Amino acid sequence: MKYKNLLFDLDGTLTDSSEGITKSALYTFEKMQITPPEESELYTFIGPPLGYSFVKHGVEEKDKDKAVAIYRERYNSIGKFENAPYRGMIDLLKKFKDEGYKLYVATSKPEKTAIEVLDHFDMTGYFDEIAGATVDGSREKKDDVIRYLLDKIGEDESDTVMIGDTNYDVLGAAELGIPCIAVTWGFGDIDEMKKSGAVAIVSSMDELYEAVR
Repeated sequence: MKYKNLLFDLDGTLTDSSEGITKSALYTFEKMQITPPEESELYTFIGPPLGYSFVKHGVEEKDKDKAVAIYRERYNSIGKFENAPYRGMIDLLKKFKDEGYKLYVATSKPEKTAIEVLDHFDMTGYFDEIAGATVDGSREKKDDVIRYLLDKIGEDESDTVMIGDTNYDVLGAAELGIPCIAVTWGFGDIDEMKKSGAVAIVSSMDELYEAVR
């Protein structure tokens, strides 16, 4: 077994959450009377901390907490369930679990919301621990979430791999000396992930299984 601990990102890796996230971002721009970015740019909200994304797309730094609060008005009531597991992902999780791997979630989404989403799709039981961001922003960067998770489960970076769909996953894992397998079905830039040192780029569940093994 090449790895023992498999750390999964959530949005863009386990589930396609694009509809709920992009609609909630648009809702925020409309409520704040700010011109929204082009539709293709809305997908960049999937992965990084929300405050960072809003500032990047025109919200003033002093207003970023307000923007995040407005976003969550819609996302927490509607958007989090405008979502679906990627085809074949649940079968793959079951396969990994049956073969003795330890499965975890490490996401920049608030931990409570991540658990609600995974509960909704009956996916929670596949994971030994689910780690996410704090609502107050004290833990939101990917490396902070991974560090928190490893401390919580009493593991270190050995025998551990991150599985994610954006450069934030690759770089966040690298901060702790953890390799990252990048998946192409999410929302990240494949060339960026390659340049940042992803140990493998996979385009299917079968390829992900082989990369882990």
